Amino acid sequence: MSTVIGVFNQTEAAEKAVKALRDKGFTENEISIIAKDQGKTKTKKGDMEVGGDFGTNENIADGTAWGGALGGLAGILAGVGALAIPGIGPIVAAGPLAGALSGAVTGGVAGGLIDLGIPEDRGREYENKLKAGGILAVIETSDEKVNEASEILRRNGAQDVETHGGENN
Repeated sequence: MSTVIGVFNQTEAAEKAVKALRDKGFTENEISIIAKDQGKTKTKKGDMEVGGDFGTNENIADGTAWGGALGGLAGILAGVGALAIPGIGPIVAAGPLAGALSGAVTGGVAGGLIDLGIPEDRGREYENKLKAGGILAVIETSDEKVNEASEILRRNGAQDVETHGGENN
């Protein structure tokens, strides 16, 4: 397994990339997205609820809405959750990395990325890009699909696309 990671500056570009990945056969078990919560996610009795265009009664944790950060991804990815990361603040994450980050809150996003084979110094740089408003796309896939995932991210506007782990390094 390898990890491909890239940074988007626009929500629409991240949405297009995820759609393109899904159209090419990548599954929701391979694709994770992490974004800083833009202040539209609300907490109510321990559940995360989304306001804005989606109303106020949709639970962000069940993947039905993610209006605060990446509205169009709600139907494409499952496992959406909201977390408060020390030093970053509230983030939203979708895909398999969402669960990993909930256990790595003390290590922040960089700590969760280390578990995927991303060196600590690069993980910190990606965490800083997230803190600055970037959207991280993280694809955990077979070594055979790494080049395709990297190309799809780049074609859709991702910056700083890198591959870690596997035989391609």
